[in-house]
This record gives sequence, structure tokens and C-alpha cells, in this order.
Amino acid sequence: MIISESIRETREQVKEWKRQGLRVGFVPTMGYLHEGHRSLMEAARKENDRVAVSIFVNPIQFGPNEDFASYPRDMEKDAALCEDAGVDLVFHPDAGEMYGEGFSTYVDMEGLTKELCGKSRPVHFRGVQTVVCKLFHIIPADRAYFGQKDAQQLAVIKKMVRDLGMDIEIVGCPIVREPDGLAKSSRNTYLNAEERQAALVLDRSLAAGRKLVEAGERDALKIKECIAGEIGKEKLAKTDYVEIVDFADITPIENLEDAKNGEILCAIAVYIGKTRLIDNFIYRISECR
Repeated sequence: MIISESIRETREQVKEWKRQGLRVGFVPTMGYLHEGHRSLMEAARKENDRVAVSIFVNPIQFGPNEDFASYPRDMEKDAALCEDAGVDLVFHPDAGEMYGEGFSTYVDMEGLTKELCGKSRPVHFRGVQTVVCKLFHIIPADRAYFGQKDAQQLAVIKKMVRDLGMDIEIVGCPIVREPDGLAKSSRNTYLNAEERQAALVLDRSLAAGRKLVEAGERDALKIKECIAGEIGKEKLAKTDYVEIVDFADITPIENLEDAKNGEILCAIAVYIGKTRLIDNFIYRISECR
């Protein structure tokens, strides 16, 4: 497995694979890898001849009071997981390599980035789009793999690729959960034992909302109230948002039947102590017609 900190070296290696007629899958990450990331690598391994992974904690997607400095990092552990998962190349640059002196060019988007996490993290998606756009140029892969846990991010990246005519397929992969239902996240390491137990309210509240949808409820407000009520039962939990949006364009809807492509995203962000966690479910309304 190749580990490279150089943009030039990484790009040349991937281009050489492409010259050989090999298909390349790419998994962008911020490191501190877990089984959720591994599932993306395994999907890439199945569908491509070579797999590249980036490990880079991207400073420009963090706000001034967020956890960039404390975000967990363990390159030795990450490299071992990548090698075990059959990864061929790990791109591990520092901020100076990614954003040289005088860097001032960003990728931004209207619409999709304004709701959900975009409301409470106003600089986040500009930073995500910029780094992913750069990574797609550094690693000109055939497919890139993203997890559904960051469903808004997945929608934003898909639209960026469409809007800018990028020659890459974006593949969304299912959420990977702990046996008790908590969605895998690098930020789970921030939780102490009591908070870890309290965090189960995210999966539990979404399950209650999904049950209503499956029973035929179409009033978004009633479903959101049900979910918020479940979260409110946990004393260590503080709700950032509970939203139901049209998954096609991440716009709020009042009636689930109004989703343009028949697919809704029910997304939540919840503080457990000081740790902000997100979770969601995506549902095709036609499933229960």
C-alpha cells in the first residue's frame, strides 16, 4: 500500500492506473477510521480495480468554535485499517499541501446547503465542497463513495458533480451502526459512558418517527413532534434540529406526499453533552402506498 503526502505523486499514481485501463474507486475521509469507513472501502474494492483513500482533517469546513483542534487523529491505526481493507493508496497531506500560501478559491452552492446542518454550521459546506472538488482533481477516480449518515453532504456532492460536469460517479452507502443502534462516528469517541448510553436516543427517536411514516402518517409536523418528544425524554440530549425535507433538493415539506421524487429525508442533529451527533433515515413514500 502506498502512503503519499504529495499532491503530485498521488495524481501521477492514479493517472498511471488509468493509463493501464484500471478503474479507480475513491473514499474521502477525515481519518480516525471505523467500520463505517471500512464499509465504503469494501464497496470500492468490490467495484473497482484500485482503491484510493484520503485522510485529511479539513480545516476550512470547521467554524471558529468547532472541534478542529480536538478532532481525533490516529494515522498509524488508520493506515492499518486501510491496508487490511485492501486499499492501494492513502493520500495523507497536511494543510500546507492542500491550501498553499494565498489560497483564496472556494466552491459554494445555493439551496441545498442552507437547511439542516447549513443553518448551524454556515461555513461547513463551502469547506466540504472545496476540499472534495480539490480531491477529485488530485485523485481522478471513476467512483467516489460517501456514507448516508451525512445525507445532506451526499446530496450536496451529487449536485456539485452534476452542476460542474465532473466525470465521476458518486455512490452512497448505507449507515453502519453499533449493535445497539448508534450510528458509527469518529465523534463517538468524545462520549463518556453515561453520554454513550444517552446517545442511543438518536436511533430510538428516528425509529419512532419511521414507525409513524410506515403507519401512513404524512404530516411532517406530527412526525417531527414525535421525534422531538422522544429526544426530549433524554436529560443529556439537546436538539439542534429535527427536520423532514425533500431529499431531491433538501427543502422543507409539510406533507410527505409532496416530495418531488417520492423520497424524503428525516434528519436530526442532537447535542449529547458537548458532542454534536447526526443521524437520519431516507424513505421512499411509494414503499408504503
